[in-house]
This record gives sequence, structure tokens and C-alpha cells, in this order.
Amino acid sequence: MTKIGLLSDTHSYISDVELEYFKDCDQIWHAGDFGNIETADKISNFKPTRGVYGNIDGHEIRLVHPLHQRFKCEELDVYMIHIGGYPGRYHPDIRDYIKQNPPDLFITGHSHILKIMPDKKLNLIHMNPGAAGKHGFHQMRTMIRFDVNRKKIENVQVIELGKRA
Repeated sequence: MTKIGLLSDTHSYISDVELEYFKDCDQIWHAGDFGNIETADKISNFKPTRGVYGNIDGHEIRLVHPLHQRFKCEELDVYMIHIGGYPGRYHPDIRDYIKQNPPDLFITGHSHILKIMPDKKLNLIHMNPGAAGKHGFHQMRTMIRFDVNRKKIENVQVIELGKRA
């Protein structure tokens, strides 16, 4: 079993308080908009990290984190990109790719809206952890924790970090 901490849209803000929620995780996955390289480094110095760059991320982050990642966690096929949409409204840039080669788990950020939902047509789960940072229009700062057990997603927990202000 692999314990995952999932976050996105930190926008240059991450503190030890947020990271403490991931102390028992084996990996942290970041779905883009780190904000700056210091934030990316703080996360990756805390736990092994997989990330993708977001639309606000500059050159330094783009050298470390790609536009998208397709990888296996145990037996689970994962596809992560910052701007990807969600079931029924996939972004045009990836719509055909997702339909032709659906992952088991599709992760996005960008919207600052927490979503965990199935795509029954493509037989996948979509997760967007919302926004963990303090910049944006969201009201509640959020992250997700879950376990990967072979090919299953288990023990999903939504973490509310408090109001954005």
C-alpha cells in the first residue's frame, strides 16, 4: 500500500502546518501552480514528490516538473496535468488522449475547486484537490490524502485547511 498526499495551486505558499497532514504519506503529488521553486523544493525536501507545472509556474519549475505525467503507482495507471478539465468537460488539448487511452486515475488542478468524481464512460476516477494556497477565488483551502492498494484507491480523505483569507 502506498500513501499519497495530493495538492495543487499552492501559489508560492506552503507551511509546515500543511505538510504535517502528509507526514505519514509515502509520496506527495502536486497538480501544478507551485508558484515558485522554493515552494516546490520545500515539498520535495519533505517527501518524494511528483509534480506537473501549472500556468503560473516559471522556467525554474518547468525545468524540474513536466507539463504532464503518466505513471504507475503500484498497479494504478495515473495521468496528471494541471489544466485538464473533468468528466464530461475535458480540456480540448487532452480530450482525445483521455478517450483513447484512459488512465485509472486522472488528476488535475487549476480550477481551485475540489472534485472527486467517476467517469463511468471511461471507467476512471477524476481528482482535483482544490487549492492549498492562499491566492485565488476559492473560499476553503483543500488537499486530499488517499491510499493506493495495488489498483484500488482507498481511504480517501478531504483535508480542509481553513479559509483562504
